Amino acid sequence: MSSLKVPDPSGLKSVQSICDLIHPFKFAPDHSERFVAAMREITTWHAKNSGLYSRILEQERFDPQSIHGEEDLARIPLIPANFFKTHEVLSVPESAVAMRFTSSGTSGQKSQMFFDEWSLRSGQRMVDFTFESMGWVSADQPHNYLLYTYETEPDSKLGTAYTDHYLCRFAPVRNLFLALRRTGNGGHEFDCFGCIETLRSYEEEGAPVRIFGFPSFLHFTLKRMRDLGVGNVKLHPESLVVLGGGWKGYADQAIPKEELYSAVEEQLGISSERVRDSFGAVEHGVPYTECARHQFHVPVWSRVLIRDVRTLETVQYGTAGFLQFVTPFVTSVPAHSLMMGDLATLYPGEKCGCGIESPYFVIHGRAGTGKSRSCAIAASELLARASGRSL
Repeated sequence: MSSLKVPDPSGLKSVQSICDLIHPFKFAPDHSERFVAAMREITTWHAKNSGLYSRILEQERFDPQSIHGEEDLARIPLIPANFFKTHEVLSVPESAVAMRFTSSGTSGQKSQMFFDEWSLRSGQRMVDFTFESMGWVSADQPHNYLLYTYETEPDSKLGTAYTDHYLCRFAPVRNLFLALRRTGNGGHEFDCFGCIETLRSYEEEGAPVRIFGFPSFLHFTLKRMRDLGVGNVKLHPESLVVLGGGWKGYADQAIPKEELYSAVEEQLGISSERVRDSFGAVEHGVPYTECARHQFHVPVWSRVLIRDVRTLETVQYGTAGFLQFVTPFVTSVPAHSLMMGDLATLYPGEKCGCGIESPYFVIHGRAGTGKSRSCAIAASELLARASGRSL
């Protein structure tokens, strides 16, 4: 993907420059200036190519050329992620859409996101760079895979399943087992006993194992093993667990990640340092993967802001609020300044102690009802006025 080019090489030079950075957590002195320039370019791009976003900028009296420093990033008119559950907004012609993804929510409306070739491949390249930086590329050693994700229909565009299958490219596939099996009527069932038998067979084979997908179903597998008195298995020491997608409809059964990591180490023989969570969103695309100390550091391709749940003003390190992502890479949809429904706290990088200097964030969960939810809706009112539709 080294030849990957932005749609407008003259107008998006800095976007290209930022997305070409191959080290997720190595920041050079000029990176800040380049990132700000990239955000100025991408905001201008969406203003020119999205009628809705252009109206939002007019309504907020915001000029993209006023973005001069990182302190200006918080002023860029944001879009709440929930907006994409009810609206389809493009900044490219429909003919330029290379892929359409939906979120993996278990109830209610699901987000639909559209990616042109640049946005799709650029996001994938960030995953490539992340796995390379973590030392998780093993081109010559075949691995066994257990994917806690959906067995998809041939034409499925479910984002989480696509991502989990994509992760299999970093080590050759020896065997692969999918935990969420198709029922034939559009639904899925969790094959817990199949997962247990797969883990036991993988222990016998002795090859490294990679486990990707939803943490809830890994937890259910380990719990069932304990309940049935199934003995611990000892997987290859180079095995790797990368979780993602959250607990979805099983939030009431969620356990602290430290407890899950400890169970993986005890029952599967995989060191907790090789058990990592990941955080991402179909609306955002930048991958966030835990460091060795299990924190989500912000990579060079994005910035993270936290906003007060009552006022929506940005807050300082150590204060919880709504999580906001800022990134210049998506050209297909105006999702470059995106407020999530998650509550989080941002901390300076040195507080982690892993050696990565960039800030890291801690997720506290989804915003609920009451003031937090009302505040998120209030933040969306400008979008309702600009689009002429109710949220």
